[in-house]
Amino acid sequence: MTQWVVSNNKIKDGFCATMGKPSTIIEDRTNKIEKLRANGVNLYPAGYRVDITTEEILERFGDMDEQALEQETESYSVAGRIVSRRDFGKASFIHIKDRTGRIQAYVRKNKIQPEQFDTFKLMDIGDFVGLKGSLFRTKTGELTLVAEDLTLLSKSMRPLPEKWHGLTDVETRYRQRYVDLIMNDPVRDVFVTRSRIIQAIREFFIEKDFLEVETPMMQPIPGGATARPFKTYHNALGMDLYMRVAPELYLKRLVVGGLERVFEINRNFRNEGLSIKHNPEFTMMEFYMAYATYEDLMVLTEDVFGHVLEQVVGRQVIEYQGKTIDLSPPWKRISLFDSLRETGKVEEKIFDDREPAAALARGLGIPIQERDGHGQILTKLFDHLVEPHLLHPTFVTGYPTEVSPLSRRNDLNPELTDRFELFIGGREIANAFTELNDPVDQKGRFEKQVALRDAGDKEALFMDEDYVTALEYGMPPTAGEGIGIDRVVMLLTDSPSIRDVILFPQMRPKE
Repeated sequence: MTQWVVSNNKIKDGFCATMGKPSTIIEDRTNKIEKLRANGVNLYPAGYRVDITTEEILERFGDMDEQALEQETESYSVAGRIVSRRDFGKASFIHIKDRTGRIQAYVRKNKIQPEQFDTFKLMDIGDFVGLKGSLFRTKTGELTLVAEDLTLLSKSMRPLPEKWHGLTDVETRYRQRYVDLIMNDPVRDVFVTRSRIIQAIREFFIEKDFLEVETPMMQPIPGGATARPFKTYHNALGMDLYMRVAPELYLKRLVVGGLERVFEINRNFRNEGLSIKHNPEFTMMEFYMAYATYEDLMVLTEDVFGHVLEQVVGRQVIEYQGKTIDLSPPWKRISLFDSLRETGKVEEKIFDDREPAAALARGLGIPIQERDGHGQILTKLFDHLVEPHLLHPTFVTGYPTEVSPLSRRNDLNPELTDRFELFIGGREIANAFTELNDPVDQKGRFEKQVALRDAGDKEALFMDEDYVTALEYGMPPTAGEGIGIDRVVMLLTDSPSIRDVILFPQMRPKE
């Protein structure tokens, strides 16, 4: 018996290093391609009629014994990639994998056409094949399709790896996600779960009478978040454009226009560094709800998470990176200042004056700029002292006005805003606030942001006169929220890095 299995292969620089030099392996497969073409075999035919998936086969016939299978006379057509092969001279066992799973097939010389068996002998692990046949059980009890007809659907030139080893291979998994998906079923499961999470979120908001909309991804003025944008140029218009850092200001324009409940599952772009929490291109879900407050959105946020957990996860207590997190509502609520007192163990004097706060920040190694205001420093202290410790869902409220340029001021303390950020697993998951709909106040906030930008803050907001004009037409009391989809997927799939939940994350150039 000759057993062909994918074994101990390493992907390096795009090649599979096993059983000899990569060039030797590719030369061997190239020779097979030439033989197949000489035999008149179409290596890349257009389409193949599939009438059943591997999952459907297992669901319909998985519990049948050999006697019951013998009564089944119908043949079925399946297709997939060959992922293992064992040869016994005139017969072979292979496993093929499609989008739903895998199944064993039995290919025997006297069961298919001679030219088909000749083609099969020149096929490799990684090739796509179409099979038609009936079902039986082997002596070991494995449900197996016996091939009565065989078609080569796509010839692969590169051999597949079995597993990944070490940091170099982790990097290659991200660079060559297509190979990662072929070989690692858990990776595929993460992205299936991601799709189901987004679908559940969409269903929830549509059920709540929200309208799904689309807003510009290229904007003449980037706004909606304090972030450094990507800049491009439109030749026909002769003007600079920016990739959006957030859809917020356009979504709120729609509320002004009478679309009282809107949401967008959107791609944003921020010209920032790479980390396990950050990718310059990422997915957010933003929604805006007229006549609501940020307190209403706390309840709504608990509800949407509950819906996703019910539809996708099936439980409210999850494990994330070895820690148990209880997502059962109600979730904890605490002000930013109280969290600094309770978790950060800071002295009360830092709340009264900028200098003690700045001194504490510098002592902790937190970068402080001369232009940073008191509120900015307190927020940086929170990020350092409190955020990493917020394991269970926590709404942190009462953010300083100076770090919340689009948020409504609190009626009792105008130095603070009606805003919350949601933290789970030690990282920010969502940001929400009652929207600032006073055009005079908003213009003043923009002007302060412009001053910060002129002073060197490349993340400060631009002046957006048209948005101020929109507010002058009147925006109803409104609350809005942005939820980081990538971070939600990380949390619910126990993924340590954002690159594990983005199909094609941005990567530094290979050295």
